[in-house]
Amino acid sequence: MRNDINVLLRSQPEIKQFIRQHPHWYRKLSRDPYQIRQLEVEVNQFYGKTFPQRMERIQNNLQLAMMLLQMLQMNSFGGAQEQPPNME
Repeated sequence: MRNDINVLLRSQPEIKQFIRQHPHWYRKLSRDPYQIRQLEVEVNQFYGKTFPQRMERIQNNLQLAMMLLQMLQMNSFGGAQEQPPNME
């Protein structure tokens, strides 16, 4: 493998880990080192770093927070109220 690709792999551990999990990339990069851009695209998709994936994660977190707020509001305002103990 070319020296510049080895330097890239040493400087970016996520790419190095991805290549270890997908060894066909060793062969691709050895034959055509200009496929490094395609590798970076696949790495970003694999680790969920694309813009749509980030937006989806933010939306899911917001939905979870809204659901938790609704549950807290139901419990504190409209939930079952405590009744005083029966003194018989």
